[in-house]
Amino acid sequence: QYLKRPIYSTLKTHLPLFSPCSSPNPQPHHYFKTLLHKSQSNHSFIQLTNMMEEEIEKLRGVVRDCVSKHLYSSAIFFADKVAAFTSDPADIYMQAQALFLGRHYRRAFHLLNASQIVLRDLRFRYLAAKCLEELKEWDQCLQMLGEANEDEHGNFRDAKDSDVMYMDKDTEDREINISSAICFLRGKAYEALENRSQARKWYTAAIRADPLCYEALECLIENHMLTCDEEKSLLSSLQFAPEDGWLSSFYSCLIKKYDKAVVVEEKFNKLENEDISTKPSNESMICTLKNNTDLLACKAEYYHQCGEYQKCFELTSLLLEKDPFHLKSTIVHIAAAMELGHSNELYLMACNLVKDYPQKAISWFAVGCYYYCIKKYDQSRRYFSKATSLDGTFAPGWIGFGNAYAAKEEGDQAMSGYRTAARLFPGCHLPTLYIGMEYMRTHSFKLADQFFMQANAICPSDPLVYNELGVVAYNMKEYTKAVWWFEKTLLHIPSPLSEMWESTVVNLAHALRKLKRYNEAIIYYEKALALSTRSLSTYAGLAYTYHLQDNYTNAITYYHKALWINPDDQFCTEMLTLALVDESRQGYDQFKHSSEDRDLGVL
Repeated sequence: QYLKRPIYSTLKTHLPLFSPCSSPNPQPHHYFKTLLHKSQSNHSFIQLTNMMEEEIEKLRGVVRDCVSKHLYSSAIFFADKVAAFTSDPADIYMQAQALFLGRHYRRAFHLLNASQIVLRDLRFRYLAAKCLEELKEWDQCLQMLGEANEDEHGNFRDAKDSDVMYMDKDTEDREINISSAICFLRGKAYEALENRSQARKWYTAAIRADPLCYEALECLIENHMLTCDEEKSLLSSLQFAPEDGWLSSFYSCLIKKYDKAVVVEEKFNKLENEDISTKPSNESMICTLKNNTDLLACKAEYYHQCGEYQKCFELTSLLLEKDPFHLKSTIVHIAAAMELGHSNELYLMACNLVKDYPQKAISWFAVGCYYYCIKKYDQSRRYFSKATSLDGTFAPGWIGFGNAYAAKEEGDQAMSGYRTAARLFPGCHLPTLYIGMEYMRTHSFKLADQFFMQANAICPSDPLVYNELGVVAYNMKEYTKAVWWFEKTLLHIPSPLSEMWESTVVNLAHALRKLKRYNEAIIYYEKALALSTRSLSTYAGLAYTYHLQDNYTNAITYYHKALWINPDDQFCTEMLTLALVDESRQGYDQFKHSSEDRDLGVL
């Protein structure tokens, strides 16, 4: 009976399995209607997707605009929504950037660290490390950056290096190599951990990886991490793009400038007028650089180094009228004002800097310079100390601190300041030079000579070092050696002789006089008088040299000139008396001989 059931009845029983609009045996036109309905649905979905993508792209534009207008809270809000819509790594990165700019460093780091690609994408890893830098978590920063391998050419490549994924460039702007930025951040972390040798290595690696990474070169120069020769060697090893010839010239003006005046001036002229005739497309840029504040600040620094303090002061005054907050010009201006004794200018500069930059070392350094200028050394060292406490890598503060103690002949404290500076700034020869000067002041000439030689090894082109070596040799009665050092000093002076180098010329004349080379000594004494007409030691030395030649008339003349400068000078007073006696005796002897000759003539 079961087998006789009609098949249709069975089908009727299963009809509910079909949709209400379908039939147990659908016809072909129903099938095509279904396909058409599905196609229309897919088309609507694609349209909806495109509309959403357009809206999301508009939101990305809003984020970028908020960042450009420094509306960081708005940028964070919209970036968060974009990242929620898409979960795209590029949008997560944009959200992290907005958080970083809004100073939400911990949140930005958490967002990046939670990402699955933080260790596979260099930009994610770099931004995460930047967050840790701002949080002063230096060990974790280095850990996030990872290790790096050195190739046979001394270049470094990240051990986990990979291509920058997900980050499409929106423009064709030149970019600084991300590896260079990572090397620079490693250097900053090591410097914060007071591992200066590693910091120097990574700063060098950063500038080699990309010469556009100016900050790395700035740290190497301002923190005196390289010697003169090392700086020149580094610049010569950089691979500049063909269009970056001006940048190579600019960098050569930034490093230590102890070359001959002709060489240095040629560098500045080359930068100001580089290839204008052959590269007309660069003309507007070169003309701008001719009056560029950074370039003129380099020139002012060079004038100060040459001892042309008035010229330096005039240039920095013009620069500060143009840009009152250019700190590189400011520090050179302060140094020149102190050398010229412009205490009023120092006072005004110090007041303005403390008001505008109370947390910067240069502000309190200016206050210290003011007190040093008016000879209140206790107050000056207090402010130099404050400058170094704000920024332990501020070299002028440490040297000023030592000089303030040296001015009161407190040698131990001065040496402590100089030694700290020598340890922190191995590429700066001045602390080592000043240590030698302190030893020479206490007549420890052999120790002084050792430190002067160390200073010479750091900077073999500074004439001041050769002058001090000559003074040590003179005090040790090695007069031939002293003459050699003083002559070498004059050969290394980077500009035509100025009043600053008058003492070197006098020292050379003294050494020649000791060797009884009187005629040469007189020549150099007269050269010294051409540089400065109010030098007691020059007049006294010249008078004494004439006296040794039995030229009493000239000797008496110059003794009188010396006593006109200082009437109480004991040496010149006594020697003038002797010269007068010797001249009268010479006159008497000449008179006696002439009388005898007349008597013989009569006979």
